[in-house]
Amino acid sequence: MLTKHYEMMTRSPIDARRLGEQIGTACVPGSIIALTGALGCGKTTIIQGLASGLGVPEDDYITSPTFTLINEYSGRHPLFHVDLYRLEHPDEIEDIGIYDLLAGEGTVAVEWADRLPGLIEQSDLHIASEILTDAKRKLRLSARTPDALKLLDQIQDMTS
Repeated sequence: MLTKHYEMMTRSPIDARRLGEQIGTACVPGSIIALTGALGCGKTTIIQGLASGLGVPEDDYITSPTFTLINEYSGRHPLFHVDLYRLEHPDEIEDIGIYDLLAGEGTVAVEWADRLPGLIEQSDLHIASEILTDAKRKLRLSARTPDALKLLDQIQDMTS
């Protein structure tokens, strides 16, 4: 499988949200977006944009499902927002039904994706975020499917 990487900077939460919106616009049923990075690096902000790009109504406030583990939103197709932060063992992760979601027809966006072995490699797009300053983030996007590769090319063209 071909993997392509692209690095970019966001200078504000608005930039991160716009990136998420671009990604959401391009998502197809079954898309898997893996997000990694430290607390406060903007993973949820990117997913808020992703939801907007998928047509989730603006009155559906997108929050990280840290305690509920999975939030579902209706858009062009379902968005499943998963947060694995509180889970420590792969057995716990399996118990929440994530494998059913990953095999389904919605877009699945997973925060703390590195907590589930193999998920990053299975994802269409992996976004690794690094905090540089209070507002500035360095993002490394890795695409693994034809649709994600096209999206990455579009993002590169727009930011070049």
